[in-house]
Amino acid sequence: MGELGAILLAGGRGSRMGGVHKPLLEVGGTTLLDAALGAARDAGCEPIVAVGPADDAHAELTWVREDPPFGGPAAAITAALPLITTPRALVLACDLPHAGDIVRALRSAVPADDAADGVCLEDATGHRQWLAGIYRTEALRHAAASLPDAGRDASMRSMLGGLAVRIVAASDALAADIDTWDDLQDARQHHARGHHARQNQPRQDARPRCHGRAARRRST
Repeated sequence: MGELGAILLAGGRGSRMGGVHKPLLEVGGTTLLDAALGAARDAGCEPIVAVGPADDAHAELTWVREDPPFGGPAAAITAALPLITTPRALVLACDLPHAGDIVRALRSAVPADDAADGVCLEDATGHRQWLAGIYRTEALRHAAASLPDAGRDASMRSMLGGLAVRIVAASDALAADIDTWDDLQDARQHHARGHHARQNQPRQDARPRCHGRAARRRST
């Protein structure tokens, strides 16, 4: 058994975007769901449990759904927990365009012992991103068991606010999620600027440079 499983939150109403299914939106040619899935796989997560409407393009994933649907992220985590068999669980929303960088930052901050219940991202304004965190699975189970109605309509603060969680400070750009069409446009523009900058980096001369006597020998 591995050390880290993953719960990918791929449901939600997308109400601020007219009901669009946000995990299937693309940034830089990659859907937000695939960005989260790639981050979880790169971290060695097994199992990976996705919570939301099953997607035929990702039939290899284990899909579950909170009951009733659209019960909120606390209910979604509660529904997925019975399938998590690892000591720690990555909890990751599927509306994060920088999921890979986020998971790398989280993993580097996980304590070697159980001195804390987990780590989660915090943006530059001090807002905790509970849905970008790595937590002890038993701590999640205890928190879920304390909620009425299997977590339906419970806030993430009410679920996880009592845990001993270490903060991973992040810039607003890294912690940005997609809640509106403007957010999506900003994320795509940010990606395009980064891609353009990489494409226009000066090419380094791969030829070895000689100095001293070796250089003089080559010049004669």
